Amino acid sequence: MPPSEARPEIVALLCDANLQHFRETGSWSHRDGRPFTQEERALVFQATRADLEELKTQHSHYMKYLHKRKEAPEAIQRFLAPFMEQLDEKNLGNAHALMTGDERAECDRLLKLMIEPALPFTPYTF
Repeated sequence: MPPSEARPEIVALLCDANLQHFRETGSWSHRDGRPFTQEERALVFQATRADLEELKTQHSHYMKYLHKRKEAPEAIQRFLAPFMEQLDEKNLGNAHALMTGDERAECDRLLKLMIEPALPFTPYTF
């Protein structure tokens, strides 16, 4: 028998569940505090092993994203070091001028991780 596939609507609901609240109260609610509807509770109780494994995978992707955000300041320093060594006037604009298109894209990615607020945990985003 082939393994069942995760159902995105159940995974999304599980990803939006406030599990801390559930552990404390035994009732289901969304992360924004709204209680689950009867239909949502019924869906949660239909969750299969595949749905729970997918939840675990989605959470793992999110944790990797948060780790990359945390490491971004050091990563940008390591990334920029070779460019700064080539410059008399060391600033980001001059370093950016030395970069190839791919290098600029990587620099922009690292800067974006540092500057933009962290995204919330959302399934199928990371």
